[in-house]
Amino acid sequence: MQHHFSRGALAAALTLAFSHAQSQTQNQSPVQATLAPVTVTGNPLGSNDLIAPAAQYSGTGLLLRSQSTLGETLSATPGVSSTYFGPNASRPVIRGLDGDRVRILSNSGATVDASGLSFDHAVTADPISIERIEVLRGPAALLYGGSAVGGVVNVIDNRIPRQPVDGVTGRADVGFATANRERGGGVMVEGGNQRVALHVDVFDRRTSDVRVPASLACAKDGALTFANRICNSASHARGGAAGASVFFDAGYLGVSASSYGNDYGTVAEDAVTIGMRSNRYAIEGELRDLSGLLRSVKAQASHTDYRHVEYESAVPGTRFASQGNDLRLEARHAKLGALEGVIGFQAESARFAADGEEAFAPYSRTRQTALFAHEELATGWGKLTFGARVEDVRVESLGNPAVARFAPAARQFNPRSFAAGALFNLSPSWQLTSNLSVSERAPKDYELFADGPHIATAAYEIGDANLRKERSTNIDLGAQWKSGHDQFKVNAFHSRFANFISLASTGSDRDVDGELLPEFAYTQVRAQFRGLEVSGTRRLIASANTLDLEVRGDVVRATNLDSGEALPRIAPWRAGATLVWTQGPFSARAGFDHFARQSRVPAGDVASPGYTLVTAAASWRVQRDRASLLWYVRLDNATDRLAYSATSILTQTAPGKAPLPGRSVKVGLRADF
Repeated sequence: MQHHFSRGALAAALTLAFSHAQSQTQNQSPVQATLAPVTVTGNPLGSNDLIAPAAQYSGTGLLLRSQSTLGETLSATPGVSSTYFGPNASRPVIRGLDGDRVRILSNSGATVDASGLSFDHAVTADPISIERIEVLRGPAALLYGGSAVGGVVNVIDNRIPRQPVDGVTGRADVGFATANRERGGGVMVEGGNQRVALHVDVFDRRTSDVRVPASLACAKDGALTFANRICNSASHARGGAAGASVFFDAGYLGVSASSYGNDYGTVAEDAVTIGMRSNRYAIEGELRDLSGLLRSVKAQASHTDYRHVEYESAVPGTRFASQGNDLRLEARHAKLGALEGVIGFQAESARFAADGEEAFAPYSRTRQTALFAHEELATGWGKLTFGARVEDVRVESLGNPAVARFAPAARQFNPRSFAAGALFNLSPSWQLTSNLSVSERAPKDYELFADGPHIATAAYEIGDANLRKERSTNIDLGAQWKSGHDQFKVNAFHSRFANFISLASTGSDRDVDGELLPEFAYTQVRAQFRGLEVSGTRRLIASANTLDLEVRGDVVRATNLDSGEALPRIAPWRAGATLVWTQGPFSARAGFDHFARQSRVPAGDVASPGYTLVTAAASWRVQRDRASLLWYVRLDNATDRLAYSATSILTQTAPGKAPLPGRSVKVGLRADF
């Protein structure tokens, strides 16, 4: 049976659930409830109240939503969708903004890969090795750079231990899934005492071509065949890390070395695979409880060496390489009356090279430095926040000795970003938040200097070396209500870009080795993004057993104000609900997410049909001496619905080739000891 939902029905359902929860609360004595902090990424002072809209996933919650990519793991979060270039390459999209407008961090430090350059390039983080993910929606440029105008995704592990470890602890995971025949597992062990801590982890995950509820053509092995699987979607990801920290009375100092590898099919082309390798080295330390003007100082630095090779029928083709360094210093100053805050310095450098037939951008080097500050002023009714960030960015084209059309060039930018926010405590259960920011982003190297065929977008892309800084004005208004286990949140946002960098068709074609590719150019237009995000939880049964109802929904509209057309790859409005039942060590959940039809697309793009995905999961925790065993089973796309993502470029460039995965059952075991 198919279900159809309207915006009115969604609004009515959410209003009814909230009104019922509020009326129940009004008939009880007041509950002294406060809204606990959700993340630390957007909460540098560690206060109990967070102004920016945020979410965090860890423990069982992360385990039961974890997918093979970071984008799909987070895609059910209000305000977050994914680029979905098949099951192996998927980056988060936040409030309609993708690519380098969403900042992906590793333990609050920079990551270096090629995922922002092209949709078919995977993020160098596998959910099986992650302990916690924090998502900050909206402009976070003050702390993390102008490229974070869409938001921040902070991937957190404990490869550099930040707290002493008493003895030996560890975790082991193993999981199997049906749709992609996944076989995956990981082991983490930590040991130490009050002065020294050691960390070691390793993981491995293999998948086959993903099963879907449609017969698809495949010419991977030289002969045309048809099967209910996405052609060339198999993968093998693996990695590991070692880290150590030394603790002293006023802080710690730690180092880590990690490696990540992923061999996967690109799905857009039947015979093209990518072999990716990334090595990252990090050092981190903190001094706490200092006297004088500075009360704590934290420093972290990293070096990343990233490479991947694109193979066609096992023959090496285009090679991509990036090397990057990141240094971040952050100091918390002493309170000045009711004012407290942090100041910081950040420096990043990266070199990029691409060699081969599909090298559509030149060798390049990007260097940037930044100063930032974040201040909070406590008041009797809540708090005010202020912030500023000043950057110096230099982007250079270094040409390419094998490609004559790439010439040396350089641009210098000085982005400035400012923000102010307020939190109002209307009552013990109600809070209102508001954020206003002006953010600037320097163009990326490929936006400035691209000139070549880009197979992932099936286009010939041309950069513009005269692009200006991308400037946006953003406002976010939110309301939060909490009483006991019941809560409801709503956020409305509006972002207006004076010179949004858009990849748009020129109406011409380019002949590339006898094949005509449509020509696309990076141009600047006026753009507008508006939207609404809601989420809530209502406890329906509170006894020895509990039953909770979780609701969620979002909508975003993005418009090219120069042409009046919609911007491409914007998620349609979505609504979902989940029932969660818990009895002692046993928990079960079942729910749905409905995605509306996306017919608001630019001229030439095809509309995406709507669909509903039904999911379910159950877990059972068993204690065995020192070990805690968590058995779990998860059912995805229970009705085996054929669905295509409106935010995937493949829906436009390769229609019908890469639907979302079909029905899948995953079973697994996590053991903590």
